[in-house]
Amino acid sequence: MQPLRLLLCFCLVLSLLPILAKSITDPGDYAILLAFQSSLDNPEILKWPSANKDPCGPPKWPHVFCEGNRVSQIQLQNLGVSGTLPANFTQLSMLSNLGFQNNKFRGTLPSFRGLTNLKYAFLNGNQFDTIPSDFFGGLTSLLDMSLDENPLNETTGGWTLPADLADSSALVNLTLVNCGLVGPIPDFLGELSNLDMLQLSYNNLTGMIPSSFAGSNIKVLWLNNQVASGLTGPIDVITQMPFLTDVWLHGNSFTGPIPDSIGALTALTRIWLNNNQFVGLIPSNLTSLPSLQDLKLDNNLLMGPIPSVKYNFTFSGNSFCASDQGVPCRDDVTALLGFLHGLNYPAQLDSSWSGNDPCVGDWRGIICSSGKVVAINLPNLRLNGTISPSLGNLVGLIDIKLGGNNLTGQIPANLTNLKSLKFVNVSSNNLAPPVPSFPNGVTLLLANNPLIDKTASPNTDPSTTPGTQSSSPSNGKAGNGNQRTSKKTNVSVIIIPMVAAGLIAISLVGFLFYYKGKRRKASALMPETSVVVHPRDSSDPGSNSLKFVVANGSNANTPLSESSGNSNVHVIEAGNFIISVQVLRNATKNFSEKNVLGRGGFGTVYKGELHDGTMIAVKRMEASVVTNKALDEFQAEIAMLTKVRHRNLVSILGFSMEGPERLLVYEYMPQGALSKHLFHWKQFELNPLSWKRRLNIALDVARGMEYLHNLGQQCFIHRDLKSANILLGDDFRAKVSDFGLVKLAPDGKYSVATRLAGTFGYLAPEYAVTGKITTKADVFSYGVVLMELLTGMTALDESRVEETRYLASWFTQIRTDKQKLKESIDLSLDTSDEETFASICTVAELAGHCAAREPYQRPDMSHAVTVLVPLVEKWKPAKDESEEYMGIDLHLPLLQMVKGWQDADVSGTTASTDMSGTCSIVSLADSKGSIPSRPAGFAESFTSADGR
Repeated sequence: MQPLRLLLCFCLVLSLLPILAKSITDPGDYAILLAFQSSLDNPEILKWPSANKDPCGPPKWPHVFCEGNRVSQIQLQNLGVSGTLPANFTQLSMLSNLGFQNNKFRGTLPSFRGLTNLKYAFLNGNQFDTIPSDFFGGLTSLLDMSLDENPLNETTGGWTLPADLADSSALVNLTLVNCGLVGPIPDFLGELSNLDMLQLSYNNLTGMIPSSFAGSNIKVLWLNNQVASGLTGPIDVITQMPFLTDVWLHGNSFTGPIPDSIGALTALTRIWLNNNQFVGLIPSNLTSLPSLQDLKLDNNLLMGPIPSVKYNFTFSGNSFCASDQGVPCRDDVTALLGFLHGLNYPAQLDSSWSGNDPCVGDWRGIICSSGKVVAINLPNLRLNGTISPSLGNLVGLIDIKLGGNNLTGQIPANLTNLKSLKFVNVSSNNLAPPVPSFPNGVTLLLANNPLIDKTASPNTDPSTTPGTQSSSPSNGKAGNGNQRTSKKTNVSVIIIPMVAAGLIAISLVGFLFYYKGKRRKASALMPETSVVVHPRDSSDPGSNSLKFVVANGSNANTPLSESSGNSNVHVIEAGNFIISVQVLRNATKNFSEKNVLGRGGFGTVYKGELHDGTMIAVKRMEASVVTNKALDEFQAEIAMLTKVRHRNLVSILGFSMEGPERLLVYEYMPQGALSKHLFHWKQFELNPLSWKRRLNIALDVARGMEYLHNLGQQCFIHRDLKSANILLGDDFRAKVSDFGLVKLAPDGKYSVATRLAGTFGYLAPEYAVTGKITTKADVFSYGVVLMELLTGMTALDESRVEETRYLASWFTQIRTDKQKLKESIDLSLDTSDEETFASICTVAELAGHCAAREPYQRPDMSHAVTVLVPLVEKWKPAKDESEEYMGIDLHLPLLQMVKGWQDADVSGTTASTDMSGTCSIVSLADSKGSIPSRPAGFAESFTSADGR
């Protein structure tokens, strides 16, 4: 029996050998675990026995799980483990589950490339600061990945989700909250068909929600609280994600109305849209979603009534018509909000239309009488959309002025039922026929609506301009082409006898010329004011406002027209030059669209050519824009600005008003705005500005601003200095323009409290916060312009990474580091030349001081001039010392030189006055040809009228 037992035991051992062999841990896995243990600061927490060299056991190591002899899981969550991960950690090729969350791991994450068996990776709640670009490569089995709360790539500006992640087609949960993500949300995330949860909150993502998200199976979508401006655009795409249950979009810059189609999200239980820029009404099908339990809409631009709901609902910080749930808006407010909806809720109106009474508060463009809305005055605002039929509910409406916008669709037929309506101006839009038939007594202006113009009568007069109320016989076929009437009904119009008006205007202009001629006989040879202007650069974010600078001619005290009432002809005289509307019509080819140079909030700028070939720019305003009060203020501003005159400041040439016309005339400047040459020179196929030209421009601007602040009769503050308001002549010398925001600083006052105006990116911090402005606000803006000249970058660009988005703050930080400064300089400039780079460093230092955060740290503009003059006006002796001066050899004896001068001009020569600066007078000989008492050739200099 004993041998038999021994034989059985031996057989049993042989049968167990394969199993025992498999239980021995793979040597490679064991080595990696030891390397991992040695990289920790506190390995004792793991309680891995040093004597046991078999992690897969028996007995198994704590926190380590195996399949056979290979490590498949390591679970260390919430243990407070501190240290780094070895680079070979991911050679644990059979790893399927990694639970490292909520510890103190730091340093660089090793690449997970090749971990084809990895399904779960929980790395959240640590201090990893770097993630390799190939981290997600080949994770084809991945189901759940969490990297929340890690400062990944913080020092290098963040990281973006690589395209490799698209191969993880089985992915169900992806949580990357507050882990340094930047850039747009990748499209491929919307194409992961198994993705249920996507949490990307508290990063620096930008752009819109990708259209690829439409139709996805995502249930939980967290995109809230992106740093800086955050995500933008409308949110219509989420209404096509039918399985959504939990949506967090708060703390971004989403815009537009909340889409009505959001009612399709029937599974939605929670949606937070607070702290965005949503406009319009709250859709009723949002608040009535069957599963909704939590809705946040605080701090948007929402309007209309607040719906009454029973679940958790917050809505403060909006523009609702009432403060309580369930309270309806007034009928006229409802009608106006319907009109606003048709215009797609433009920001310039949405921000001011609040409350439950359009006749109380600042409802822009709304005019009331006796508590009723009687006029809608919104011309030339570039409004888009359609004219809502809701206007037909404003029963007291008399005037509708919507000319000069981009409106489409048809004129609502129900407007013809308004019994008080007298005037409708919808000219210069894109409206379509048919045009409804208005009753007698209604003036309808329709010109420059291409679709309607195509159907206009061939007998219309094309010479009549938009905004003019023209004659129209009862059959509706004559007139200016602006009228569209039915055969059954006639539209009454205001008849203007064009011939008579023309004769009156010519007579008045002739009389004024005769009157001015008599007054100026003694000064007939006096030079007229030079004027320079150019239409706004279309890239300028503030280009839809009318701003200008005015400087009178030699007679700075010429009075302006005092009337802004109903006189048929108003002519404001400037620069000793009076010009009539008819001359400007001829010069601009009747304000042809082909001559349009640019458009602004108050009108259009046209290129013109006078009969003598002089090029001009004409800014044409619509009469309805300039009210009597506004015109009085406008003329008062012109009167103030006639005190400003300098060779580096542009000046207005003339101002003419005849009937409905309001015209400003400037001299045409072909080179245009500095911004075009800095930021768009490739687009316009221009040569980049050389450093020498940039220096000259910087000095020209500094001199102009110095004059405004210190050297004129009074102290003026520009308030909107920027590259788009700096105009260049054919010689690329600069003039500061657009003085519509200029503020006169009262004597003895250091600061002026004023309405905030200007352009973001150039605004001084203290002005933006307090509204109080000093000349140091202009100095800040000038510093930003210097930075633009140096870098070729715009002052503010939301598409740039956060670090460089605001040029002033970024450049101020890097300017003292010469290497970083050199890397930031415009690539079109040659920084290899030592002399050039030295001057660049000087200008960079000046820019930093000018854009200092505290006003007292900024210099005056006179300091900027002092710094720049030596860089621009360096004097060097001629290389050839024998060079002749004005044809005379300076090596000759004095008497021979004088003889040569006398031969050149027996009667003597006097240098002409240079209006751009210092004038030199050289007296060569008296009338008898004798030698002057002072040595000939000495220049006598004096200062010109501009103060320099």
